[in-house]
Amino acid sequence: MSASFCKLKTNNRRVPNRRQPGPAVRSACERTLWQLCGGALLWLVAGLAGAAELPVFQLVLKDHLYSPSTLYVPAGQKIKIIISNQDPNPEEFESFSLNREKVILGHSKGVVYVGPLKPGPYPFIGEYNPDSAKGVLIALTPEQWQQKVATPGGPGAD
Repeated sequence: MSASFCKLKTNNRRVPNRRQPGPAVRSACERTLWQLCGGALLWLVAGLAGAAELPVFQLVLKDHLYSPSTLYVPAGQKIKIIISNQDPNPEEFESFSLNREKVILGHSKGVVYVGPLKPGPYPFIGEYNPDSAKGVLIALTPEQWQQKVATPGGPGAD
């Protein structure tokens, strides 16, 4: 009778495979599984906590036009942009300078994360209607951002 052997060695001899691993092997596997699950849970919680702190900005696409067409954001930090497509047709948010593309179906929303950005302009277009769906995201220095926040109408758009 031939027996298959596993790679586990005990006292320098091979042990035949068993249907159930022994307690030492099972507890080592269980420990590893619990460590992986714990690490994944910590990673998920840290990611959710970080996402909750991101500044959120809104863009609306209606009649193939972005509103606001100029979006002001703080430089040096990651931001979340929620794009609401109120048109019945899909549109692709595209920005070469931001290195982002996102297809947003008609009557739906899409989310784009960008940053941290250096101060300056970052143009974007709607790829399916590039002549009309145009805009620019302007990342402001901390001093400029504070001035923008202090003005009536607040941050975001003109």
